[in-house]
Amino acid sequence: MAVSIRLNRKGTKDRPYYKIVAVDSRKRRDGRYIEQIGTYNPMIEGVNYEIDLEKADKWLTVGAKPSDTVKSIIRKARTAGAAATA
Repeated sequence: MAVSIRLNRKGTKDRPYYKIVAVDSRKRRDGRYIEQIGTYNPMIEGVNYEIDLEKADKWLTVGAKPSDTVKSIIRKARTAGAAATA
């Protein structure tokens, strides 16, 4: 089974927010997912994401492919976490 980490759209018309999920790549965009690993809200300013990096790392180590947006969110979360600990 090919697993991808991608966005699952929620919200209403013109007010989207997204769940970051691990899903079978053959499923549709808003279909059933395996595990939720975070959220992303493009409607707010500043830090508009929340992600569990441990779950993301677990899925990446078993071969899950992140979408471009999710890859960017993971990168931002890692740099923010590194800056917070420094």
